[in-house]
Amino acid sequence: MTSSAPAARARRRTVLAVVLCAGMTTALTACSAQDPDEGTNGVGKLTAEQIEKKTLAAAGAADAVRLTGKLVGKGGAYTLNMQLSADGGTGSVTSGKTTFALLRVEDELFLKADADFWTDEKDDEGSAEAAEKLQGKYVKVPEDDPTYQQLRGFTEKKSLLEELLTLHGTVNKGDRGTIGGTRTVQVMGGEGEGGTLDVSLKGKPYPLRVARGGGGGSVTLADWGEDFALEVPAGPDTVDYGGQLPKSSG
Repeated sequence: MTSSAPAARARRRTVLAVVLCAGMTTALTACSAQDPDEGTNGVGKLTAEQIEKKTLAAAGAADAVRLTGKLVGKGGAYTLNMQLSADGGTGSVTSGKTTFALLRVEDELFLKADADFWTDEKDDEGSAEAAEKLQGKYVKVPEDDPTYQQLRGFTEKKSLLEELLTLHGTVNKGDRGTIGGTRTVQVMGGEGEGGTLDVSLKGKPYPLRVARGGGGGSVTLADWGEDFALEVPAGPDTVDYGGQLPKSSG
């Protein structure tokens, strides 16, 4: 009669190997799960206040940024697609059904819109003449025009970012996520009612998205530090209206 001892010992060795292998796999998986910041810039390990401070510093030091999204305030709702730098900005702004282009180089501010923008329904003859002259042209906005400061505000990197990135209330850390394939950590004002910032966990801790509290809109921020052309338009493409701009439907 053949002894079953060798076969039993072989089975025990097999079972032991499987158990050890499973245990090692579990340990490695657990170890990996314990470090969600592996491969990141480490910002996710910081406190909410530290993340906010680093984020504001990174945004302020960047040479350029692109803003896309909607802002809602007392003056109405505006959809932005703007590239901004310390020297000016370029892009488009939509208010209601009206879209116009803005370009600022240093203190020179230009506005470009179609004929409908320049048409004043209360002054058919005068506005039609102005619309024909101004449509599709970069119209230089006089610095003493009432709309100059308002329009320039859409092109001011420093002041616009300070307004957008300010959180209100006690700062807390929120969820982690991804924006455009980049891992992020969220910083909130209160529980989010004071605004939220989604901060990049890759490279510099730039804010990649901001949601303003109180239904104030949401904006995506991209192309941090990427240079872009910013030049005064050529003469044939511009109109220097001189005094105040004509009234318009915009």
